[in-house]
Amino acid sequence: MSHDRFVYVTYIRTTPDKLWEALTSPEFTRKYWFGIWQDCAWTVGASWKLVLSDGRVADAGEVLEIDPPKRLVLKWRNEFRPELHEEGFSRATFDLEQMDEVVKLTIVHEIDRTGSKFIEAVSGGWPVILSSLKSLLETGQALERTRDLPKQA
Repeated sequence: MSHDRFVYVTYIRTTPDKLWEALTSPEFTRKYWFGIWQDCAWTVGASWKLVLSDGRVADAGEVLEIDPPKRLVLKWRNEFRPELHEEGFSRATFDLEQMDEVVKLTIVHEIDRTGSKFIEAVSGGWPVILSSLKSLLETGQALERTRDLPKQA
């Protein structure tokens, strides 16, 4: 089966517990992810939603695997852009690994199709979101450009 994949690896000076909280806590994600927050019970099979600051659901799916603070796997589909929604569900895997004074965060976002517009979109989004997350955890401040949702969203 053909598929598209985006892989992002970063090293963040933090602990696995703090990074896990930053990835899953609605209050924390709002700070570095354009005011967006996640609605989820964080158990296997739980529904998952990424909610825009105006209340619209941006993306949705379900928790496939969860092992705090080491691994999270989400079934993920875009809900507001028709051309991305029609591609169906993708899979986002978050792996956290302690390495001395830093945590290695690896995100693999993949979909069972080639030429995916969705993977093209997330490959532009993840680097800025994760850079802002890294800045917030290491300095206490998110990147200015990720504090509010862009006007075209």
